[in-house]
Amino acid sequence: MNDVDVFSARDLRNNSGQLIKDAEKGRLSLITKHGVPIVLAVPFDSQLLNLGVNKSLALHLFEKKIITLSQAAKIAKLSIDEFLEVLKETDIDVVGYPESELDEDLKNILDNE
Repeated sequence: MNDVDVFSARDLRNNSGQLIKDAEKGRLSLITKHGVPIVLAVPFDSQLLNLGVNKSLALHLFEKKIITLSQAAKIAKLSIDEFLEVLKETDIDVVGYPESELDEDLKNILDNE
């Protein structure tokens, strides 16, 4: 899970500054106790205020490719179509298709016509 830092409860006592720095960078942090997740720290930003925790968390995890579109819709408590509408309002790509591959595929299609 890159883009999500994991802190044990003990680590947190010594590294609370890192948790704050991560939040300022828009990163999620997971806090565990004896290896079991107990807290998910979500950065407080305008997206969180405008969309709420569920949608904001779903967008963040989807953007970082940690979860699928279907999983993100479930976290956001929306249908896939409704979540796609939320995505329209962001700069998050629905499909991670590199431009170089798209150009190559289009060239191959045109060459085969």
